[in-house]
Amino acid sequence: MSINFPLLLVIAVAVCGALALFDLIFLAPRRRAAIASYHGQVGEPDEAVVERLNKEPLLVEYGKSFFPVLAIVLVLRSFLVEPFQIPSGSMKPTLAVGDFILVNKFAYGIRLPVLDTKIIEVGDPQRGDVMVFRYPSDPNINYIKRVIGVPGDHIVVEGKQVYINGQALPRRFLYERLDDESSGERISGVYPTARFYSEKLGEVEHNIRERDRVRGSVRREWLVPSGHYFMMGDNRDNSKDSRFWEDPVGTPAEFSGMVPDKNIVGKAFAVWMSWPDPKFSNLPNFSRVGLIH
Repeated sequence: MSINFPLLLVIAVAVCGALALFDLIFLAPRRRAAIASYHGQVGEPDEAVVERLNKEPLLVEYGKSFFPVLAIVLVLRSFLVEPFQIPSGSMKPTLAVGDFILVNKFAYGIRLPVLDTKIIEVGDPQRGDVMVFRYPSDPNINYIKRVIGVPGDHIVVEGKQVYINGQALPRRFLYERLDDESSGERISGVYPTARFYSEKLGEVEHNIRERDRVRGSVRREWLVPSGHYFMMGDNRDNSKDSRFWEDPVGTPAEFSGMVPDKNIVGKAFAVWMSWPDPKFSNLPNFSRVGLIH
């Protein structure tokens, strides 16, 4: 069962805030009145008695203590920056399993927490952006892919070549090495390899990964509708993305494989730590820290 953390955070802030407000309006005046009455009855007040009369109920004390901390976390997480951890290799070589990333929550507009309603327009996703979004078939799951197509784009994938509006994305071979995603067994006497390319998408130049033993798909094409985006992983032969995923039941054909604007979480912009296998014997490292391209 997935946990709706934003909703829990909003509820926690509301409860703690309500306790603090209830104390301010009702309980604190009663405590002050009790202390004033005690001072009027004795000539030499006992500090222990005063402290006892002024003591807040335990629940109120906890609520008032947690409220500012939770409120700050809510604001930061909802409107500024949210951390995520990469769970799969679909964005290799740009992002690796275990990378901890930071996501800019306001790059594509200010949205209300939980409701995810955009209240302030800031900007729109651009080709080449690495974007976090809620998977259309299960909005409780966050995905991260690269924006390939924006509204109005005509996308064609033929073999392993991507075309946008009739233009093939420029790519340059970098190197190849043994395929670490294969079983390691030789096929026809040859070990499978992975090939790496530099691909230019608009103003963004980034690296992609392909597996030599995986055939490219037949020619397929899409027209990106208004308010939607076409997404692909940089690990082209091992990424569940707009080319392949199952759409929610009842999705019209023209929206197949697309990410609607309402599902956008934010723009991934930096790796701040990497911890592929979080065990006591394996410490996190910072060798991959840097901006995401």
